[in-house]
Amino acid sequence: MRHKPSLLTLENPPLSRRQFVQGIAMGGVVAGLSLRSGPLFASQEKSAAIHTLRGTQFDLSIDKQTVNFTGQTRLATTVNGSLPAPILRWQEGDEVTLRVTNRLDVSTSIHWHGIILPTAMDGVPGISFPGIAPGETFTYRFRVQQSGTYWYHSHSGFQEQTGLYGAIIVDPKEKESIQYDRDYVVQLSDWSDEDPDDVYAKLKKLSHYYNFNERTSSDLIQEIRAKGVSKTWQNRQMWNQMRMSDSDISDVTGYTYTFLMNGQTPADGWIGLFRKGERVRLRFINSAAMTFFDVRIPGLKMTVIAADGQDVEPVSVDEFRIGVAETYDVIVEPLDDSAYTLFAQAIDRSGYALGTLTPDAGVRAEIPEFDPVPLLGHGDMGMDMSSMAGMDHAGMGHGAMAMGSMAGMDHASMGHAPAQQADMDMQGMSMDGMDMSEMSMEGMEMTDMNMGDMKMDTMMSNSSAPPSPPVNRPVTHASTEFGPHVDMRADSPSYRLDDPGVGLRNNGRRVLTYADLINRYPTPDPREPGREIELHLTGNMSRYMWSINGVKFANADPLQLKYGERVRITLVNDTMMNHPMHLHGMWSDLETGDPGRIPRKHTVIVQPGSRISYLVTADARGDWAYHCHLIYHMLGMFRQVTVS
Repeated sequence: MRHKPSLLTLENPPLSRRQFVQGIAMGGVVAGLSLRSGPLFASQEKSAAIHTLRGTQFDLSIDKQTVNFTGQTRLATTVNGSLPAPILRWQEGDEVTLRVTNRLDVSTSIHWHGIILPTAMDGVPGISFPGIAPGETFTYRFRVQQSGTYWYHSHSGFQEQTGLYGAIIVDPKEKESIQYDRDYVVQLSDWSDEDPDDVYAKLKKLSHYYNFNERTSSDLIQEIRAKGVSKTWQNRQMWNQMRMSDSDISDVTGYTYTFLMNGQTPADGWIGLFRKGERVRLRFINSAAMTFFDVRIPGLKMTVIAADGQDVEPVSVDEFRIGVAETYDVIVEPLDDSAYTLFAQAIDRSGYALGTLTPDAGVRAEIPEFDPVPLLGHGDMGMDMSSMAGMDHAGMGHGAMAMGSMAGMDHASMGHAPAQQADMDMQGMSMDGMDMSEMSMEGMEMTDMNMGDMKMDTMMSNSSAPPSPPVNRPVTHASTEFGPHVDMRADSPSYRLDDPGVGLRNNGRRVLTYADLINRYPTPDPREPGREIELHLTGNMSRYMWSINGVKFANADPLQLKYGERVRITLVNDTMMNHPMHLHGMWSDLETGDPGRIPRKHTVIVQPGSRISYLVTADARGDWAYHCHLIYHMLGMFRQVTVS
């Protein structure tokens, strides 16, 4: 529902029935957390309503507290009585001491996400320390070696989902190279009134329990009207034969989630204040448990200046997708006295987080309409689109492409064909007799797959000579990837660094991609990698099983790195979902094309049916966690990395 006029007073903001049903028309945290907006031109702490702690000595207390976001009282996990937790502001080069006291009746922990520190301070129970027992205090102490925007969260159970997350800002030693007048944290998250254990149990029983975007008879009628019976039948039959859904975008959706911005529901909305002509720095942090957000500020260009806390060459965009655990810093420059909406819609369009930049706390801006619900295409399944002859690709912006067979997708694990059968005769659905010129490839939205030399295919190559630059060759699947625990294998995954992702392609806006990220400074470690490691992100969606190379964490051996070595890690996504992969303790130097200015990240998004590569310098001895940051995937899609 679009709200009009463009400027709305706060006394009686209109709300749609959908907003009410989603549980975002009521709420805010109960009295005591005090997350309401402050007066005009208040400090960031009051305006953002999140307390900021500064200095080198910190006392943090983890406890349960009553909250009410939806009209229902629930218990949240808080730090110093706050959700989100207090903003921690450090100085690069300082040694910080953080005394964390556990007032819960279960063990807890805090992981300092993206911070380079000794393994004993990393805060991952079972890997770097035993956790913090009830009633105990654990002291974290380390020197801050970097600057930028980061965050912290629990690494125990599902406590992160229930509120244990907060922002970290590290001010640089030297003067900032980019100047600004006002500085705000914009922390995105997802809240459910349900117990996270209940959410996980429902997903295990019925993986699409929260997906209300499955195709309906009404959708079928509309599709037939738009494409005709033949094309509709062909498209539906293909998906049905593969026992997959093109709407599997998010596991957990707005059906149970209320999406928050700095702890505020969309009904309340976070407020950031500015004066006309000011340069405003917005530090976006995705602290959600399961939700990717597509962020835009209608009427304002955003200049991206940092990714995952690290400076990048400024790039102007209209929109960016922020995966779970990523951070982006942007500069905006409102040139008039208008209010502007910070609109962060969930990737599956089931809800949004909301805020306002305004010169007057009593005025808000128009809320934009949702974008269309995205649908996955065959390109998101890792299929070799270059071998699809006779198919009409004109609508994809790439002209006609040749196709003899749909050999890029291995369906053997789905029980549709022998593993060696490359022509994909899916249980009688022969492509030879089908008029492929009428085959609808709706949702495929092909992108440029020719990302220079950014390709590779070796499995755990340990040759002493530096590997050749990655090339787009067929991948090798480990024997552990075959079986009922893996329902899909992408045999022609492509590097899609310039692909904004499903739901953002060709939307008429300038959308940030990984190809836009260029380090503002020379690559710290210019060495070529001495070896390559290829890891496949695997799973069975219907059984809700997640793994790496078909092996869940409980059954996996640690990945072994030699101290000081430079290694290339290539991730191949054999699933139809985005996975945000986070390596603790070391930087992931993302290979985007310019080896002299490689951007550094702590969390890398691997798109469905794609591959991506980054370089790692094993400069941190000890045991480290390496995992998908989607909290309900983490139990299986997880590895220990040992540097020795």
